Amino acid sequence: MPIRIPNNLPARKMLQSENIFVMNEARAHTQKIRSLKILILNLMPTKIATETQLARLLGNTALQVEMELLRVRNHQSRNTPEEHLISFYKTFDQVRHLNYDGMIITGAPVEHMEFEQVEYWRELTEIMDWSKTHVTSTLHICWGAQAGLYHHFGIQKYGLSEKLFGVYPHRVVHKGSILFRGFDDRFMVPHSRHTTVRKEDIEAVPELKILAESDDAGVYAVSTHGGAQVFVTGHAEYDPETLDNEYRRDLDAGLPIHIPEHYFPNDDDTQPPLCSWRSSAHLLFANWLNYFVYQETPYDLAEISKSKTGE
Repeated sequence: MPIRIPNNLPARKMLQSENIFVMNEARAHTQKIRSLKILILNLMPTKIATETQLARLLGNTALQVEMELLRVRNHQSRNTPEEHLISFYKTFDQVRHLNYDGMIITGAPVEHMEFEQVEYWRELTEIMDWSKTHVTSTLHICWGAQAGLYHHFGIQKYGLSEKLFGVYPHRVVHKGSILFRGFDDRFMVPHSRHTTVRKEDIEAVPELKILAESDDAGVYAVSTHGGAQVFVTGHAEYDPETLDNEYRRDLDAGLPIHIPEHYFPNDDDTQPPLCSWRSSAHLLFANWLNYFVYQETPYDLAEISKSKTGE
């Protein structure tokens, strides 16, 4: 089934060139089904690239998905044209009265800062609190996962001695997890971060369950009971060249950076990188949409707030 995105969103041409079914608004209204409404709080600096990455994964399922984009109002983006933000993004004040089947909170390049020092932290916590009563399931990614675990459960992040940078093998540790249904015993995920969360801190919270982890990258996926909140510490959504772009950027800036691990053939950065995580990324998002969103959300979106608040 298709993904519904605004007609002029830059991601549309890219997705159509990849044979991903993108539906326009006129055609969508002729179908007698309700699409899943997914709200994306995009905190990444390269917003157009992130929109495309997430739309690609959301659009490759058997469900019709309508994607809406959200930004924080207290932050000026330096990498995305203002006209793009005005055309395609909403602010929280425009959506706070609405309900959504699912929500994605992306990562952000602010991990060197304490959470409370981030300029939009107060607005982000308001949005995260709102998501508990207005969204069926919220998927938190990378720094977004660390922020969610800290805000909702008091779990701290810790600095790493060097940047965790590369594509690492992972395994499912909660064998009954439907989020990882159909996964191989070993699957790969990109990571790019300077901080981490500790397994023992998560295990001390009864509401949380660790679903997957890595010997190299640590805890990867955590969820609450029933999957109302899901936290993933890596970037399954990354394009094949994303780590390469980050690597070249840091080299050009003179920043300390090592070659991404398990990424270039024979660690030769003159060769094109190998994408070893595409299939597991599609399966992760398909499982989240099916089992934690579609199977759990009411047909009438107005019922989400009622069920969450016990009305």
